[in-house]
Amino acid sequence: MCVNGADDEIVRVAARGDGVTGDGRHVPFAAPGDRLRDDGTVAPGPRRRTPPCRHFGTCGGCQLQHLDDDAWAGFITDRIAGALRQHGLETEIRTPLLSPPETRRRATFHAERRGRQVHLGFTEANSHRLVDVQECSVLHPELFRLLNPLRGLLSALLPGSRRANVHVTLADQGRDVLIDGLEAEGLAAAEALSGFARRHGLARLSLDEGLGPTPRWEPDPVTITLAGVPVPLPAGSFLQATAEGQAALVDAAREVAGDAAAVADLFAGLGTFTFAFPRAKVYAAEAARDAILSLKAAAGAAQRPVYADHRDLYRRPLTVADLDHFDAVILDPPRAGAREQAEELAICRVPSVAYISCNPSTFARDAEILCKGGYRLDWIQPVGQFRWSTHVELAAKFRR
Repeated sequence: MCVNGADDEIVRVAARGDGVTGDGRHVPFAAPGDRLRDDGTVAPGPRRRTPPCRHFGTCGGCQLQHLDDDAWAGFITDRIAGALRQHGLETEIRTPLLSPPETRRRATFHAERRGRQVHLGFTEANSHRLVDVQECSVLHPELFRLLNPLRGLLSALLPGSRRANVHVTLADQGRDVLIDGLEAEGLAAAEALSGFARRHGLARLSLDEGLGPTPRWEPDPVTITLAGVPVPLPAGSFLQATAEGQAALVDAAREVAGDAAAVADLFAGLGTFTFAFPRAKVYAAEAARDAILSLKAAAGAAQRPVYADHRDLYRRPLTVADLDHFDAVILDPPRAGAREQAEELAICRVPSVAYISCNPSTFARDAEILCKGGYRLDWIQPVGQFRWSTHVELAAKFRR
C-alpha cells in the first residue's frame, strides 16, 4: 500500500537512470508511473517494460532497458530541456528519433583471462569488474557473432596478467576488429591472427601494441561510405554509433544549411557532414590526423570541392574573419563542447549554424554564448542512437 499519494509516484528519470519520486527520492531501475511501496519495492506502472537482456542491471552498457520507448524518449527530452533551463533558454524540442535494437555498428569490449577461459564483455556500472556478455540487444548481430570466436582466439594469445580491449566496427567490407593491449610476437601468433581473420571473413584485423594500430590482415582497403562517398576508415576511428542515428543527424544538418554555397564543417572527423553537401564548397577542419587525411583522400577521389584542414579548433578556433566567408557552419564537437569556437561564432555574420552535440550540458553552455551574440535557437532534434543508454545526442538550428 502507498500512503503518500503522488509523492510515491515516479515522475521522471534522472540523468544517471534512477527514477525520481514526487518528493525527490531516487529509486534504481524505476520508470515513470511506477510507485514506491512502503517496503521499498516498486509497483510497476504503464511505462515499464521487461528488459530484453539477461545482463541488464549488472552490465554497465545499458541503463534504461526497463523503460518503454515513450518513456525513453521522454527522458531524452527532459535531459535537454533541463540543460537549457540552467542557461535561461527554451525552444522547440522535436520528438526524439530512436535507433532500433541490434543496430549498433561499433563497440568496445574488454577481455581478461579467468583460468583457462577468456571473458569478453562490458564492465559493471561504476566498477572495473567485467561482465562476460552472452547476449546483447544493442549490438548488430554481425558483430555479436564474433564474440565467441574472439574468446577462442584470445584464450591462445592473452596472458593472465593483462586486460585487452577489443574494438569492433561494421565497415563497407564487413567486420573490422582492433585489439589493443595484446602483444602477439612470433610466427605462431601471426599465423593464428591471419587464420582467424580468414576463417571469419574479417575486413581487417589490427593490433595496437602501444605504438598505434597495425593491420595484421586487410585483403582490401577498408572504407566507410558517407553520403555516397567511400572514405578510408582508419582502425579504431570514430564513427556514428548507428546508421539510423547518422542519417538523422545528417538530415538535420541539411535542413539547417539548406542551399548554402559555402559550408564550414568544424570537428569534421571522417566527413559525416562534409560529404552531405555535394553542391557546396566545404571547408573541413579536424584535429585527428588520420581522420583528416582520410577525408582529404576521399574528397580528392570523388572530385569534391573540399578543403581539408588539419586544425585543433580548441587551440586555433576559426576567427570572425574566417567565419564570415561561409553561408552555414556545422559544429560537431566532442563531449567537452566548443566554447572557444562558439565565442568566435557569436560575433560573426554566418546566417545559420547546425550544432551537433553528444552532451546536453556543454551544448546548453555554448548555446547561451551564441544566443547572447544574436543568434536564435530555432529547434532541437534529439537523436537516441545509444539504445537504452543515458547518452543523449542532438542536432540544433541557430540562425541570425
